[in-house]
Amino acid sequence: MDKIVIKDLEIFAYHGVLPEEKVKGQTFVLTAELFCDLREAGLTDNLDKTVNYAQVCEDIYKVMTGDKFDLIEAVAENVADTILLKYELIKKVRIIVSKPEAPIDMDFDTVCVDITRKKHIAYLGIGSNLGDKESYLDYAVDQLNKDDYIKVSKVSSYIVTKPYGNVEQDDFLNGCLEIETLYTPSELLAVVNDIEQGAGRKRLIHWGPRTLDIDILLYDREIIMEEKLIVPHVEMGKREFVLKPLCEIAPFAYHPGYNKTVMELYDILREDIDVTDIIKND
Repeated sequence: MDKIVIKDLEIFAYHGVLPEEKVKGQTFVLTAELFCDLREAGLTDNLDKTVNYAQVCEDIYKVMTGDKFDLIEAVAENVADTILLKYELIKKVRIIVSKPEAPIDMDFDTVCVDITRKKHIAYLGIGSNLGDKESYLDYAVDQLNKDDYIKVSKVSSYIVTKPYGNVEQDDFLNGCLEIETLYTPSELLAVVNDIEQGAGRKRLIHWGPRTLDIDILLYDREIIMEEKLIVPHVEMGKREFVLKPLCEIAPFAYHPGYNKTVMELYDILREDIDVTDIIKND
């Protein structure tokens, strides 16, 4: 990916753990690498097709001279967030914050924190089979959009589906969402769990009735195997109530476990073939 580099921007600010650092201040040096597609800007010579790096420098200055942080790790994180949230064109940033006047009683050049942050694409499944089902799904979309670190970019149609499992209960209303997020997978899980609780979700029976269910189906092309989170979602390749709405909004989204697109998985499911058999024979 192309990038714009702002190198060694010097800003006097008041960050540090020691009290005197927040009183006397010191010079910090920041380098920002802004990853974005610059092809159209190069072809058209149009400023609107690129990132105004003078404005980015002003934004960095405001962050670094606004709050007083103990750690340059926090400085770097806040600068990265500000840039990613403000500029649609920028998909990833690398931020290096240097502290050449750090209180170290030895000869040294500088102390640096170097972080890389990016916008992630994730797909969520949403479902409800209690109360006003459509309102609960709309509530999920609305709450996700209210979060500064999440943008809902696509919403599928809602479909009525039969409940999964052996618990007798009402039919579900299901859908899928595409989101862009700055959250890590575990952070995103905490957010969607909070939204479920806000809708009155109670986890009493496995595969039982629920006001709102939000599942992380895919997160970039990552495979995550943790105690509380498995991505891609287990058995999503066998569930029409996931694949049908997901295929509507993201037919070419990639399942890194099966090495197939959502459209391919949906076609396999409609042929009444177990996707795990296909994988074993590949």
